[in-house]
Amino acid sequence: MNTILGANGVIAQELSRALVSFSPAIRQVSRNPRKVNPTDETVVADLLDAQATANAVSGSEVVYLVAGLKYDTSVWQEQWPQVMRNVIDACIHHGARLVFFDNVYAYGRVDGLMTEDTPFNPISKKGEVRAKIATRLLDEMRRGNLQAMIVRAADFYGPNVVNSFPHATVFERLKAGKAPRWIGNPHAVHTFTYTPDTGHALAVLGRSPEAYGQTWHLPTTKEPLTGADFVRLACELANQPYKLQVAPRWILRLMGIFMPVLRENEEMMYQFEYDYRFDSSKIESAFGLHATPYRQGIRESLGSGTQSSA
Repeated sequence: MNTILGANGVIAQELSRALVSFSPAIRQVSRNPRKVNPTDETVVADLLDAQATANAVSGSEVVYLVAGLKYDTSVWQEQWPQVMRNVIDACIHHGARLVFFDNVYAYGRVDGLMTEDTPFNPISKKGEVRAKIATRLLDEMRRGNLQAMIVRAADFYGPNVVNSFPHATVFERLKAGKAPRWIGNPHAVHTFTYTPDTGHALAVLGRSPEAYGQTWHLPTTKEPLTGADFVRLACELANQPYKLQVAPRWILRLMGIFMPVLRENEEMMYQFEYDYRFDSSKIESAFGLHATPYRQGIRESLGSGTQSSA
C-alpha cells in the first residue's frame, strides 16, 4: 500500500497519477480526501492526531508526506513539529518507509547552486521550522529507526497550480490580456520546478530501495532564466507583446497590512531579490530523470487556449 498524507494538493495529485502505473494500491489521507484514480482508497485523518495518523499509516509499505499547512508562521511553529512527530512515530510503529516532500526554506539565502549537500542556514522563521523538522527526521534516519528520505523541489509552476507565484502573476494575467507582474529583482535568476515532473520522480524514488537514507532534489531545469526572461518567454508563447510590471517592495509592505498572505511572504522576499538556483544533478545522474524545459512547461501551464501559438 502506498499512502499519501496530504491528499488533494497538487503534489499529491501528480504523485497519485504517477504511482498508479506502478501499483493500484493507493490510499489518500486528509481531512477531506478525494480519489484521483478509481481504485484509490480514502481515509479521513487529521495529522495533528497521533492515533488517527497511526491508523492511516497501518498496512502501508511506503508513506508519502506531502501535506501543506496554512501559510502562517505561528501555525507552522505549532503544528509542523507535531505533524512530523506523529508521522515518524506511525511509520516506525508500522514498519513503513517514509518519503518527506520538503522545500528549500531551511537553506536560507545561498550564493551559487542549492544542492543536497547545502547546509541548513535559515534566515526566516518559516525556514527555522523547516530546518527543525528536517533535522528531526534526519536524526531518526541516522539512528536507524526508520527508512526514510527527504525530497525537495524549488518553487512550483505547472498546469492548474493555482497557488503558485507564476500562476497568479504571469499566466492568469496573460490569459486576461494584462501585463504580467513580478516581485523582487526581475534580473535575478529564479528556478522553478514543473509539478508533473515531481509526481513521476517521487514515485520512482519511493519504489527504489537504494534511494532511502538520502536527500534528493527533484528534476528541475538548469536553464538560467531570470524573472524577466521567464515573463518574456511566457509572453511569446501567449502570442502577446512583452510587458512586465514590477511591484516595489514598499508597495508590497503596504499591501501586506491588508493581505495576510503578502505579510507572511515578507520574510521570504530574499528568494526573489537574489539568484535562486536549484540543482538536481544527483537524481538526473542516479535515475536518468530529467526536467521538462521551460518552453514546454510554460506552454502547458498557459493552457490549451494558447498552446497553438508556440
